[in-house]
Amino acid sequence: MKPDLVHGVTADQKKARIPIQGVNLLAIPALIFVLFFFIYPLIKVLFNSVLDPSFTLKHYVRFFSEPAYLQVLWITIKTGLLVTFICLVLGYPVAYMLASVPDRVRNLLLIFVLLPFWTSFLVRTYAWIVILQKEGILNKTLLALGIIEEPMKMVHNTFGVIIGLVHVLLPFMILPLYSVMKNIDMDLVKSAQSLGATPYKSFTKVFLPLSFPGIAAGSILVFIISIGYYVTPALLGGRKDTMISQLIAQQIGEQLNWGFGSAIALVLLVVVLGLLYLFNRYFGLEKISFGP
Repeated sequence: MKPDLVHGVTADQKKARIPIQGVNLLAIPALIFVLFFFIYPLIKVLFNSVLDPSFTLKHYVRFFSEPAYLQVLWITIKTGLLVTFICLVLGYPVAYMLASVPDRVRNLLLIFVLLPFWTSFLVRTYAWIVILQKEGILNKTLLALGIIEEPMKMVHNTFGVIIGLVHVLLPFMILPLYSVMKNIDMDLVKSAQSLGATPYKSFTKVFLPLSFPGIAAGSILVFIISIGYYVTPALLGGRKDTMISQLIAQQIGEQLNWGFGSAIALVLLVVVLGLLYLFNRYFGLEKISFGP
């Protein structure tokens, strides 16, 4: 086939491009949706933070100069790190088991991992209130076993927030870990053992380093979601456990202070974008995957 003298492509190649162009056209509604419902509100928030009532940076100065707001930011980051660590400790063995068992058993276990996604976050959070309250089943069980002498306060404090967030976000740690672990060649572990390495050493020297991309992907997902989560901290937390998402809702929803609330939202966005930049630089965003 004679190539096009102007564009350097054959007629067959031009025909082959037609379906691809058709697919691209189908993406236009989605792009318009993203522009109007994500990009435009984001730009609006940016303008609100520096143009309320006129051009000013006082909202950012107020946030970073008052210790109370910095304390909220620290509580948010501390809670996110703690939730991420607990999810990693609990999720790593589960992901390892998923990657090791036969397909028939794995599919059954994956259903249990995905089961929380089929239940409303709000329902699950209220369920924890029922379980953790002073007259709840957990306190009654501990009292009956003689482990405690009086009911413990396990809700409307940091403990309740951590429990609720770990329950909600654990699948976001397990699935990226499993996605990476299932592609690890177990023959490498067996080879290390055949050369004299103990099971512990072959795991720590071979399997664990190969699973680092999954650890990073799950950790970044859980941390980013946890620092911006609103429902669980609002229902299970107390006044001393206010997180930045609650502060944004309070400033915009109750005090109608759009300028300051937008500035806080931009601070949270910058934290998230900074984490994503670091993750992309050292691991690559394509490592974040939920697919089995």
